[in-house]
Amino acid sequence: MLNPSDQEQIAEHGLSTEQITYQIDKFKAGFPPSDLVKPAIVDDGIVKFSEKEQKELIDLYENNFSNLDIVKFVPASGAASRMFKKLFAFIDEYKGTDTDYEKLTADQGKGSMYAFFKSIEKFAFYELLKKSFQPESLEEQLLKKNYVEIVKKLLLAEGLNYGALPKGLLQFHNYPEGSRTPVEEHMVEGAQYAKSAGNKVKIHFTVSPEHQEKFEEHIAEIKPKYEAQFGVKIEVSYSQQKPSTDTIAVDLSNEPFRNADGSLLFRPAGHGALLANLNDIEADLIFLKNIDNVVPDSLKEETIVNKKVIAGVLIQYQAKIKEAIADVKAGNLDQATQLLETMGYVPGSDFQALSSSDKSSFILEKLRRPLRICGMVKNDGDTGGGPFWVKATDGSISLQVVETAQINLDDAEQKKIFSSASHFNPVDVACYTKDPDGNKIDLMKHRDMDTCFISQKSKDGKDLRAMELPGLWNGSMADWNTVFVEVPLITFNPVKSVTDLLEPEHQ
Repeated sequence: MLNPSDQEQIAEHGLSTEQITYQIDKFKAGFPPSDLVKPAIVDDGIVKFSEKEQKELIDLYENNFSNLDIVKFVPASGAASRMFKKLFAFIDEYKGTDTDYEKLTADQGKGSMYAFFKSIEKFAFYELLKKSFQPESLEEQLLKKNYVEIVKKLLLAEGLNYGALPKGLLQFHNYPEGSRTPVEEHMVEGAQYAKSAGNKVKIHFTVSPEHQEKFEEHIAEIKPKYEAQFGVKIEVSYSQQKPSTDTIAVDLSNEPFRNADGSLLFRPAGHGALLANLNDIEADLIFLKNIDNVVPDSLKEETIVNKKVIAGVLIQYQAKIKEAIADVKAGNLDQATQLLETMGYVPGSDFQALSSSDKSSFILEKLRRPLRICGMVKNDGDTGGGPFWVKATDGSISLQVVETAQINLDDAEQKKIFSSASHFNPVDVACYTKDPDGNKIDLMKHRDMDTCFISQKSKDGKDLRAMELPGLWNGSMADWNTVFVEVPLITFNPVKSVTDLLEPEHQ
C-alpha cells in the first residue's frame, strides 16, 4: 500500500497518486497479449518497390526536401555495458590458470573471447587502448597472456572506461584518417539524406543526464570537420528521458517495492518512455534510427538510398491523405476507406452499421492520425519485433510491430503465427507527426497502453516486477497510419556485442 509519506516522492517524478494506483492495478490484472491475425508479408502488408519505383520516390523526396523541416531522431540514452556483458564476466571468471587458458582457446567461434583477443587490432578503439598501457605495451600484455588487465583497461575507469560510456561515444569504425564514433556516422548519414532548407542537418539525441556533457564535448570537437566536408550546417539538440515516464516497481505480491530506506523504487520504463521526447519534436519529417545501427562509408549508399525511398513514400502518402479527406467531404467514402487499408487499418464490422455521417467522421479521424513509414528487412533468424496484422478489441485489424513480450507463447496458434514472420523490424522509420493541416498532433493520445508489459528483475538481491511502457515503435505507435516497406538487409547492422564490430559490415 502507498503511505502518505510517499506523496512527495511521487510528485518529484511528476506523477500523481492516481497514476501510481493505476500502475499497481495493472501489475495485478496484467496486460492482454496481442491477437495476431497473420504476419505481414510482401503484397499483404509490406510493399516492395521496383528499381524504377524507387527512383521515382527518391526524385519525389529530392524535389521536396529543401522545403521541409527535417530532424534525425536518435535514441542514444543507454550505456554500452550490455555490449560488454561477456567481457565483464571474463574479468570475474578468468584467473589465468592453465585450465582457464584451455577454456579460452577451446571456443574460437564468432563472438568468443578468443575472437576478441585474436582480432583485437581490428577494433577501431585499438589505438586508444594501446595508449592507455604504460610502461608495458599492449603487445607485451598479450604475449604475457595478461588478458584480464587488457579487458580492465578497456572497460574500467583506470583505462578507456568504455563499460560506463554510451554506445554513441565509442570508437566503432576505422578510416585512414582516424576512427569514428556512431555519433559521427549519424552526422555523415544525415548530411547525405536529412538536409533541410539552407543545408541544415538537424540531429536530436536522447541522452542520459550523466552523459550529456560528454556528448556536447565530442560534438563540439568533430562538428566543424563534417560541416566543412559536406557543406552543411549541423544543428544538434538533446533531451533526457523524463522522470514522469518512470514506472513504479512492485514486489512479487504486487505491493510497492521499497528500498532499504523505505522509499519507493521507480524505474526507467524502456524505450517507450521516449515517446514523450519524440512528442516534443517540431518538424515536417522525422527520421528515427537507433544509435548503433551504422555502417562505414563503403556501405552507406544502400542506407542513404532507402532512407530517401521511405521519405518519398511519406510525401506520397501525405498527398494521398489530403485527396482522401477531400473525397470524404464530397461524400465519396470508398477511396478513403481503401486508402486506410493501404495504411494498415481495416475497420471492424461495427463500421458498416454506422450512418453515412458517422462513417465520414470516423474515416476523417483516422486519416488525421500521425503517419509512419517503416522499413522492414527479411528475417534471417533475428529474434525480436516483426510486422503483423493484429486484431483489436473493437474487431478492427491493423498493421503493428509486435515483439516477443507481447505474445502469449503458450497459445500454439499465436506462437505459430509469430514464428512464421518473413520480416524483421530494424527501426528504420520516417514519421510525420502533424495533421494534414500542418498542426502538431499529441502523440501521447495515439499509443495503446494495453501493450505495456511486465518483466521480473531484482534489486539488492530481492526480486521485483517492473513495467515497461508501450515500445516506441510498437504500442507507442499503435494508432498511427502505417506503411511497411521492404528494405535491404544490409541496412540493419546493429552492434549488440563488442565482437559484432569484427563483422565485415563494420570493418
